[in-house]
Amino acid sequence: MDAIEQYRPKLPAPVWERIGADCRRAVAKAKPATPKQARDWLGALAHAAAHADACGQPTKAERLLTEEAIEWYLSTGYVHVNDTARSNRRGRLNKLRRALLGPDLITGDPVAYSGSNPSRPYTKAEQAQLYATARAQPTEALRYGLLALLALGFGCGLDSPEIIPLRTHDVREAPNGAVGVAVRGSRARVVLCRTAWVPVLTEATAWASQPGEARYLFRPASHARGTNTVTNFLARTKKQPGGSALVVGRTRATWLVDAIEARMHLPTLMAAAGLTTLRSIDRVLPYVRNLTPEQAAAALKEF
Repeated sequence: MDAIEQYRPKLPAPVWERIGADCRRAVAKAKPATPKQARDWLGALAHAAAHADACGQPTKAERLLTEEAIEWYLSTGYVHVNDTARSNRRGRLNKLRRALLGPDLITGDPVAYSGSNPSRPYTKAEQAQLYATARAQPTEALRYGLLALLALGFGCGLDSPEIIPLRTHDVREAPNGAVGVAVRGSRARVVLCRTAWVPVLTEATAWASQPGEARYLFRPASHARGTNTVTNFLARTKKQPGGSALVVGRTRATWLVDAIEARMHLPTLMAAAGLTTLRSIDRVLPYVRNLTPEQAAAALKEF
């Protein structure tokens, strides 16, 4: 299509030379219906590829158009715009993704145990890398903000909407030494922090606290509590080249997988996670390590 060959997004020439051919290939393969759609798709994909190129990430279109990659780009490379512009960019990339890669569900029916990327837990090595990245941040605000996200995600299994409204006094120590977090909102509950993350959580809480004041636990100096509070913060943090990006949904998935592998009593797990259905557990089951045949046989025999 002429529109694909003639249109060139406003990007530096060296960047376009590196990414342009693959972007045009992908858009042509997706078969846009109109010249305008071709330009919209090519512009959105090119800017996503340019951001990935600047971050040292792969720029092949098929990798940039996964749901996780799109959200990573929007939360780290497209944060200077308003919600409407971000939503428009997301819509164009998702339409291109479906045109290029096919529909998410060919049959139109929900698929159990899909194991989508946002549900993929972090490995131990990735968790260590994220912790090291947090400690290496250049300012206290960035450092303790990341530490709070790690402790609340890996240690308590909270997601972003539960983290944003937390206050420092919502972190409480029980007489037996356990540290709990009083979650607010529609899924209000108290979650005990995993022992390994208790020192990190208490350190971040102490930094955010101010005697006599009700302070936010995450980003205490910011009083704006929008839905993008976490993503805007993450966009300002310093990343390690080649390291894993922090996605709060994946920290919660890691907590769920660890709890399942620890054979936590199912009603206890659901209560701690604030779940009323098994849908969230369905998504992480592909990542749960199974027992050996011998262990499985013993468990089935003895229960």
